[in-house]
Amino acid sequence: MFELSVGAIIYTMDRETMKFLVIRDFHGNYGFPKGHAEKDETLEETALREIREEVGLQVCLDTSFEEELNYIMPNGIAKRSIYFLASYRDQIPIRQEEEVAEIRLAEYEDALQLLTFANMKEALIKAKRYIDEKQ
Repeated sequence: MFELSVGAIIYTMDRETMKFLVIRDFHGNYGFPKGHAEKDETLEETALREIREEVGLQVCLDTSFEEELNYIMPNGIAKRSIYFLASYRDQIPIRQEEEVAEIRLAEYEDALQLLTFANMKEALIKAKRYIDEKQ
């Protein structure tokens, strides 16, 4: 049995430069906004709500990109995290103080360096490839 979380790899354009939104939790890990579904929520509704709660953004969700990460936490809990792709414009991210220690907007290479876990780095690589192929 997996504990399910849903979120998104979020990007925006800063003039001509694509930047990705990376958050740091209070354990020092860098990743992307995500969280647990509430009763009767779809995956998409969960992603949109969690993004709004954690970083204060109204995003455009692209569900044709979907990356699933499965892993075991150090405490033995099996996790499944599903990430969509999301974009936004003309908004300033605002962190949820209870859950997010820091928000960083970083260019692709810098975002890759920030991410703590290899599976997150791989998800970002796939997301960037997907974005590039769409343009």
